[in-house]
Parts: sequence; structure tokens; C-alpha cells
Amino acid sequence: MSNRVPADQDAGGRGLLFIVSAPSGTGKTTLVERLVQRVPDLQMSRSYTSRVARAGERDSVDYNFISRDRFDAMIREGAFLEWADVFGNYYGTAAADTDALLVAGKDVVLVIDVQGARQVRTRGIETVGIFVLPPSAEVLEQRLRGRSKDSEEQMRRRLDVACREVSDFVQYEYVVVNDELETAVSRLEAIVLAERGRVKVMRHRAETIIGTFRRKRSETDGKST
Repeated sequence: MSNRVPADQDAGGRGLLFIVSAPSGTGKTTLVERLVQRVPDLQMSRSYTSRVARAGERDSVDYNFISRDRFDAMIREGAFLEWADVFGNYYGTAAADTDALLVAGKDVVLVIDVQGARQVRTRGIETVGIFVLPPSAEVLEQRLRGRSKDSEEQMRRRLDVACREVSDFVQYEYVVVNDELETAVSRLEAIVLAERGRVKVMRHRAETIIGTFRRKRSETDGKST
């Protein structure tokens, strides 16, 4: 059963920025899609990409699909919070889109690879990083082969990149192993709720509640004199 704890909207404060990274084929996008369905006031950022939409994908829903020329122009304009070349296709997160959500008090999840996560960290932006691991290299290869129509060369390339990326887990605050989908989603949910309960997030609301105790004490002291 999901513990539906809302974000601390009473403070009117800025939302939290979560980063979820994982090697291709680990299932990070599916995990985060399930996560945002469970947790209120949590939104998955919609990336821009230069690749062609796959069957069933919709523009402005799954991704913002744009041309390579337009993507290059946005890079020159400094429009991206982060961007990366992933197996020959560009993916990026628009800084203005993300900031608008955070200013509105929404907690935001960026589903990005380790290249993008490094770029965000170099900007000095406060984030909560979560690295998702498969149970093993063998399981990851099985998942990739089961879902992909890539050539053997492309498959080996994905696995080679995964072997390099997994070492980056030490740059993140949390690690989640995606051994079973719903269990892994529950682990992600627990992280989000724990981060929302930190003093720096809850301070305004806590001080408001403490103020009611001070008033109660003053009323009690007044009646006793």
C-alpha cells in the first residue's frame, strides 16, 4: 500500500530535483513512470530528443521530438540543463522547463544517463542522485536482447557502455537494484518520501506548527496569572 505523503506545499518553497540514472536496459524509465503514479506532486521531466519517434510514442508526451538542427541551435543558445549523445541520438533537458516546475513547488525527476548527471552536478545545482543497477551483467544482457532489435555490434556497444557507466554509482546518494519491478519502485518511493522529510525541506511547516504550541503556552500562562 502506498504511503501518499504530499510535498510540503505549505512552504511555497522550491521543489526537490531528483536524478535517476542507469545503464541502458536497466528499466529506469519504467520505474520512474510507476513512481510518479504513486507519489503526488512528483513529476517526471520530459526530455528533448533528436531521434525519430518509435511506434506508440507521442510528441510532447513521451519526448519533445525535434530535428537535429533545432537541437544544435538549443545547445548554442545554452537552453539545456544537460544534454548527451546517446548511441548517435541527442537527448537533453531544457533548463527553463525544469526550473518552472521547481519554482511551482513540484518535485522533479530527471531520467538521464551518467553524462547528463555529471553536467547537472557541475552547475552546482542541489540534487538527489539515485543510481539504478540491474541484478547482474548477465541479467542486463538478457533484458537488452529480449527487448531490442539492435544488431550484434550495437548490442555489444550498449554492453560496453554499461560496463563503464556502472562505476559511476559512487557519485550518487542512493543505489536501487531493479531485481523486481514493484519492489524497486517501492525503494524509489521510500527515498523520495525520506528526502521530503528532511529538516531543510520541512523547516517552514515545522516552525508553523511550533508557533501554535507557543501560542498555546502563552494562553495557558495568561490563564494561570
